[in-house]
Amino acid sequence: MKGLIQRVSSASVSIDGEIVGEIGGGLLLFLGVQKTDGAAEQKRMLERVLEYRVFPDEQGRMNRSLRDCGGDLLVVPQFTLAADTSKGSRPSFSSAARPERGEYWFNAFVDAARQEVDVAPPGIGHLATGRFGADMQVQLVNDGPVTFQLSV
Repeated sequence: MKGLIQRVSSASVSIDGEIVGEIGGGLLLFLGVQKTDGAAEQKRMLERVLEYRVFPDEQGRMNRSLRDCGGDLLVVPQFTLAADTSKGSRPSFSSAARPERGEYWFNAFVDAARQEVDVAPPGIGHLATGRFGADMQVQLVNDGPVTFQLSV
């Protein structure tokens, strides 16, 4: 799995002009599923997203995770993250999961993340998602900006 996380003050995803997912402060995760991904990768990616220290502590250092601060999480499926961009001027999607497999592991990730909502200490605040396979418009206020690419 590949993920792109952005620390946000707010973010939303819309489909056909209707907001289907919206969060306040927290993380926006664009999630790409590769054809070799399975349960181990899904579990590891979730742990990395929840534990990655991107929020400031009292000294302003990035020492706090999403779990530490109880922030929100917006998960958006992002097929293009699985692209191989190492050659030429056109991405290759040969390493991306087929749509059925990608949707399955995206949903498995979201289901596992739902179990983290309002869990002590303090867990994550609110979980929202985009919709697999939909044409989505994403709006965000990147806080920092702080953006990291995660791979498992």
